[in-house]
Amino acid sequence: MESERGLLLVEENPRKGGLRTMPFIIVNESFERVASFGLQLNMIIYLMTYYNMSAATGTSILGLWGALSNGLALFGAITADFYLGRYRAVAYGSISTLIGMIILWLTAMIPQLKSSPCSQNQHVCNGVTALQLAVLFSSFGFMSIGAGFVRPCSIIFGADQLENKKNPNNQRILESYFNWYNASSGISTILAVTVIVYIQDNYGWKVGFGVPAILMFLSVLMFQIGSPLYIKVKPKTTENLVIGLFQAAVAAFRKRNTRRPLSDCDEFYRWPLESDVLPPSKDFRCLNRACIIEDPQRDLNPDGSASNQWNLCSVEQVESLKALIKALPMWSTCFMIFVDMNVFSFSLLQTKTMDRHIFPHFEVPAASFSVFMIAALTIWIAFYDRILVPLLSKYTGQPRGLSPITRMGIGLISSGMSIALSAITESIRRQRAIEEGHEDDPNALVNMSAMWFVPQYALLGVAEATHAVGQVEFFYALFPESMSSIASSMYTVGTAVSSLIGSILVSGVDWLSSTGGKTSWLSSNINRGHIDYFFWLLSFLSFINFLYFLVVCRFYESLNDGSSRLSHVAEDKECDYRLLHES
Repeated sequence: MESERGLLLVEENPRKGGLRTMPFIIVNESFERVASFGLQLNMIIYLMTYYNMSAATGTSILGLWGALSNGLALFGAITADFYLGRYRAVAYGSISTLIGMIILWLTAMIPQLKSSPCSQNQHVCNGVTALQLAVLFSSFGFMSIGAGFVRPCSIIFGADQLENKKNPNNQRILESYFNWYNASSGISTILAVTVIVYIQDNYGWKVGFGVPAILMFLSVLMFQIGSPLYIKVKPKTTENLVIGLFQAAVAAFRKRNTRRPLSDCDEFYRWPLESDVLPPSKDFRCLNRACIIEDPQRDLNPDGSASNQWNLCSVEQVESLKALIKALPMWSTCFMIFVDMNVFSFSLLQTKTMDRHIFPHFEVPAASFSVFMIAALTIWIAFYDRILVPLLSKYTGQPRGLSPITRMGIGLISSGMSIALSAITESIRRQRAIEEGHEDDPNALVNMSAMWFVPQYALLGVAEATHAVGQVEFFYALFPESMSSIASSMYTVGTAVSSLIGSILVSGVDWLSSTGGKTSWLSSNINRGHIDYFFWLLSFLSFINFLYFLVVCRFYESLNDGSSRLSHVAEDKECDYRLLHES
């Protein structure tokens, strides 16, 4: 975080910043999270009811929405750091999210903006117009843009207010802030999963969408009220790391025919302030051409800087590109675990047909079952950090108990087990529904407790807790210090790619399984479809992915024992966990 902040200029004003700004920033993020996350959980029901979408189509659209939101987070972080500044990024993002929520709320309020729901006796339903879909998708687009700016910038914007290197207690204050920020995010997520979902189920969509819109309005209002108190970091448009990676690739391609040796050469270009004087590594030696000085008169300016950065790059840029290439195989193994998590829409349809009563007069909303995943994630992190780490570190020699790669593998196994268990549970649920005569009524309640799904959600929570944290630790060990922000953003970009893959997979399975007039596996009538077959397919793909993971691990054996092959990475480098869910 310090290296990232070193690229920025800060407005010095002792009367700004400090703890007094925290309520405005934390309330802004908390209300935004409650509002936006609360809208997503029941969205598949809204799409199927008022837009006459099939379960497969609705799930694919929600997958694309998730891919767009997560993909824009990286764009939002780069834009904030180098063009807008974090204050304007959070402000613009919050307003964009508010606009999207208001548009979505209007679709529930104005009958002309959605189609009429199909009755059970209707064989042909009214089609959805292009205008209705345009309004719906515009709301998704505004909310995605807002999430892309708010989530990667909000937590760091709060840290900007507390950064004071002259204060000897500054580190303790920052750690306390990150703990409170993450605690508020967790509480907000639980409120979204429980309270907002309950309102939608019991008071309808007009109130269910109106409450998040009001909360988002309060989020924007609170953030703007605190504006005079904020320290506002100004962006610096030079030395963009992402652009530097592209420059290194372009320079290596342009100089692919150079006859200069790629090793035993001292004429490598470095930035004037670059302290590392080591030569480029021997990995991917073809990329070393990008930093070779062929003609000092032509390649360098009088002050020693490169005359054309798209033709000559520094050693640091080349090594950063190499580190990114090294990370890609391991990064690709993470896609399947997020694909498994993105089938929540089908789990929602399953639990709606089952007995969800905990007490005789209290029924858990179907969309609230994801709280078991959140609970399992939280309990596992606390259990691992406080109990397992001290025990395992004595036997493994790892300061974090298990190596990042080992924890990633445990996450993949847990995810695959969860999907296999879901397939077994769905087979039992579907068989009971048919035996009870509900084959043609997907809304009929089956005499089976929805608590059967708790183990699946718990395993997914453990999978995310082990794999996600291990993945970020792995990238922090592999990447140089200058790429810390990229290490954090790899997780978010991975979820975006996974959402896209999941959307394509759902559409493909729906199309293939329905050829020849057959009932699709992913039919909206889940009693006639075969969601269990789809889950078994995901289980098989998870198994193949785990085998691929084992192959990929052979290329990272040095990192599996806690060391790093990069000489410029400190052995005690600490993973920036606070950026995991916000990057």
